[in-house]
Amino acid sequence: QELRSGCFWRGVLAEAMGTLIFVGVVLGASAAPEPLAPALAGGLAAGGLVCALGGPQTNPALTLALLCTRKISALRGAGAVLAQCAGASLAAAAAHSALPDSTSLVTKVSAVGTAGTALAWETFATFQLALAAFGTAEHAAPQAGLAVGSAVAAGALAAGPFSGGSMNPARSLGPAIVTGVWDDHWVS
Repeated sequence: QELRSGCFWRGVLAEAMGTLIFVGVVLGASAAPEPLAPALAGGLAAGGLVCALGGPQTNPALTLALLCTRKISALRGAGAVLAQCAGASLAAAAAHSALPDSTSLVTKVSAVGTAGTALAWETFATFQLALAAFGTAEHAAPQAGLAVGSAVAAGALAAGPFSGGSMNPARSLGPAIVTGVWDDHWVS
């Protein structure tokens, strides 16, 4: 029944396109040498997508949180995660072909700490993003966009020095698939 619904497929398409745009923007900004560029680009893209598309998750971690709290069905969750991973992989493939050095596409555990430290920071950053997303679920698009965009930027800035600050498994998976670099991938 749900598979025949136009609403279901529009949601899946919104997840694929939203993730393609979000990951593409972040990967393009990751070519810059300073860490501020991807954090700001990610925050602005996430906020804009919430306002323009009505809040697709564009993030398997948020989709899983919605699934665990029974806000979406298992079928809708599975469709969203598959669409998010496909969108991220397409964005990574485009960035890989356009950028001269594709090593900056993959999130990495830095020399600042261990993989455990990186996991702790990544978990914290993802938690505060999920808290912002759930906290604004009932608000109008401009308020929700500002809150989610700010949470993405803040999380990327806080966790970035340790784990790359992905907070998004699709954002990490797409470049790993395209480049074949899987070092400490489990962290992000």
